[in-house]
Amino acid sequence: MMMNLQEFKSTLSSGEMPENLSVYLQALWYDGRGDWKAAHDLIDQRSDKRSAHLHAYLHRKEGDIWNADYWYNRAGEKRPAVSLEQEWEQLVQGFLAG
Repeated sequence: MMMNLQEFKSTLSSGEMPENLSVYLQALWYDGRGDWKAAHDLIDQRSDKRSAHLHAYLHRKEGDIWNADYWYNRAGEKRPAVSLEQEWEQLVQGFLAG
């Protein structure tokens, strides 16, 4: 099922997670619904670079900048100079694109 950012965002208000989402999109879906813990729990034990980037975003959102920067470094990324909402959207679009 191919979906765009607006379609993904529209599922947040329904409360029904779309089927067949990657673990990354599942975490972003939970975060988009305000469930930081569920999002973090999904990616906390993963070690790939994409998970590290998502992990960094979640710690940035939490306000733990030192930990966020550690994870951005693990992901080979720099902390972005955009809002948390913009970063969330960029991550969703990147994971939707594959």
